[in-house]
Amino acid sequence: MIANERDALWGLTVTTVGYELIAPGDPYPTKGHADGYYFHVDKGRILSEYQLLYNPEGEGWFQSTHCPKTRLKAGDMFLLFPNEWHTYHPCDDKGWKSYWIGFKGKNMDDRVKAGFLSPEKPIYHVGYSSAIEELYKQAYKEALEEAVYSQQAMAGLVNHLIGKMYSLEHTIELAKFQPQVDMISKARLQIRESLESDLTIQKLAEHLGVSYSNFRKLFKEYTGLSPATYQQELRLLRAKELLTTTDLSIKEIAYRLGFESPDYFSAKFKAKMGCRPSEIKGK
Repeated sequence: MIANERDALWGLTVTTVGYELIAPGDPYPTKGHADGYYFHVDKGRILSEYQLLYNPEGEGWFQSTHCPKTRLKAGDMFLLFPNEWHTYHPCDDKGWKSYWIGFKGKNMDDRVKAGFLSPEKPIYHVGYSSAIEELYKQAYKEALEEAVYSQQAMAGLVNHLIGKMYSLEHTIELAKFQPQVDMISKARLQIRESLESDLTIQKLAEHLGVSYSNFRKLFKEYTGLSPATYQQELRLLRAKELLTTTDLSIKEIAYRLGFESPDYFSAKFKAKMGCRPSEIKGK
């Protein structure tokens, strides 16, 4: 795929996209690999871009600088990183069906820098997903048509693929701890439905039959926020809604949502929204 300097400013550009069906016993890699992508399984290769591959069928092996030789199963996705040596191949007796898409850009570099994606964990088990398979097919269709602004359309598909991969694997992992997940989901719902009540996190933990310290730890582990912060964030969003849709005063809203005082409410609101409640109310 061709990308110009303007496309690069989008933050992510696609370099290659395709799929292959390798039957048991077929030679690998296939000779159809484009220049710069063909490699010998025993020697491996190093790319200057990212590639995300999905194998909905078959089995194989993967190895990289940061990942020891690991079995790939049906439903696995694996991510290749720029300047990272790697090699992979299907099992002779299994073969595989494989989709790939190559890309590069600041968007991906930032995700790696933030620790969302890492060469130490290149393999993601997501199982069979028709949604993921369809996204690859859409990207392939976009590449063949090469319409105006196809790079931006394909960049959106790549972001969707990465988001689905990340979400699906973590959902599968969380399912192993279903009782805790159900408890946190129930807690979030109760917090949402009690924004204008005197519900405290301590009372909520007691109602759920768990100690406050354990509840707080689990809640933050699953949501990324402490329960008190989660409650306050929702109350501030509710406050913004009340400021713009009702005639309630700032003082009434502050006490209605459980803030200690109007001044405290105003300070928290400005820290979250970037402006004081009076600035919104006065509009």
